[in-house]
Amino acid sequence: MAIRNADAERVRNTSFFRDADDETFNTAINGAFLQRFPANTTLLMEGDTVDFLYILLEGSVELGAGWKSKDTTLAILRPVSTFILAAVVLESDALMSAVTLERSEILMVPGDSLRRGMKENAAFGFAVSEELAGCYRGLVRSIKNHKLRDSTERLANYLLTQRARQGGKDEIVLPHEKRVLAALLGMTPENLSRAFSKLSDKGVSVDGARVGFSNVTVLERLARPSPLIDNHYAQDRNTLGKAYTERQQGVLDQG
Repeated sequence: MAIRNADAERVRNTSFFRDADDETFNTAINGAFLQRFPANTTLLMEGDTVDFLYILLEGSVELGAGWKSKDTTLAILRPVSTFILAAVVLESDALMSAVTLERSEILMVPGDSLRRGMKENAAFGFAVSEELAGCYRGLVRSIKNHKLRDSTERLANYLLTQRARQGGKDEIVLPHEKRVLAALLGMTPENLSRAFSKLSDKGVSVDGARVGFSNVTVLERLARPSPLIDNHYAQDRNTLGKAYTERQQGVLDQG
């Protein structure tokens, strides 16, 4: 469906669109439209030609990749998030697939319109480059997490991140099913189960999607969260993107 004024205003108040002047904003979203997708809809596949920038306004999206018989989850996106931005800027094919995990509302912005706005307005082009820089830093954090930590340490830090993002409570709800969580952390479901078992003597208890903490200090001692790897800041639903999130310091990132 065509973008409505109310939806345009929602996008207008997000990260790299916020400081664009009206002319640049109108140029950048020219031809944009809003789509609603049911759960488990494949939005694009690896290798697809990318014609649109995707902006997730409601729901959640799994970004993944595959090779031979293996598949992995690269990221889980929540509103408000962009994806495939680098491919749009470079006019390149997609390096990952995208699938909705639940009913999702996505604004699709033509790549030609976005690139035209970047070329015509230096400030807007710089804002897009900041978003890309934030995505890059997030990627470096993820690589360091996977290469420098074993599976139990990755799970421990993931749980501490979720605890910080859910208000520092002694019980959290896992935002993803365990199959997705295992792939996100670079594990098999069996390895994830073993990692949870190893954390039981660190005060971690599991009941379905609910995870309890009885001794956070001991868990932190194992996890050793680092501001150079972890970012526990919870992205504001009304704020787009990685650049904003990368500038913040979460509860466990201090000191």
